[in-house]
Amino acid sequence: MASSVPSQERTRDADRTRAEILDVATREFADHGYTGARVDEIAAKTSTTKRMLYYYFGSKEGLYLAVLERAYAGIRALEQEVDVEHLPPEAALRQLTELTFDHHESHPDFIRLVSIENIHRAEHLRKSPALDGLAGPALDVLTSILERGRTAGVFRDDVDALDVHMLISSFCVFRTANRHTWSAIFRRDMLDPARREHYRKLLADVVLDHLTAR
Repeated sequence: MASSVPSQERTRDADRTRAEILDVATREFADHGYTGARVDEIAAKTSTTKRMLYYYFGSKEGLYLAVLERAYAGIRALEQEVDVEHLPPEAALRQLTELTFDHHESHPDFIRLVSIENIHRAEHLRKSPALDGLAGPALDVLTSILERGRTAGVFRDDVDALDVHMLISSFCVFRTANRHTWSAIFRRDMLDPARREHYRKLLADVVLDHLTAR
């Protein structure tokens, strides 16, 4: 029994080190992109070594991919918290929409990472062994909500779950990703706290109006 304690401590230390590296790497890749980020800089900010980073992640691309996977896993985990089975379909969909809105607003690094990976045409993300798991959970939740809404007669039956996911994500991503250019052109900050609840309600209303339109 005593011999297992050091092993458990080493595992916890390794998990903490890996998490710390991912935290720092997330900021570096979000700020400087895949090409501009430097592994030496990430190592220095985590009080570790480049060799240790490669021990955990294999390469710079491996580290970047791990950052992307964790970023997507974060929103997928939150989506699973929606009480699909016990909420009315309209309430479940509104909760999912507002949850996505809140997450994207509070995780601007996620938005920047997605934008950066799109510049690279998703060449790194396509290599992820976790790729299927990054999509399935989101669509599973939405599909369940939509099916219950159709059965209850409150949602139209010609709407695709992926289209609804795109509708929700596009608003949330645009609001954060284009904040500065929008402000420069239209003189309105889309992240102005005074307008936050207006935008949050607007998104949910638009999605629900689309699903209930005849």
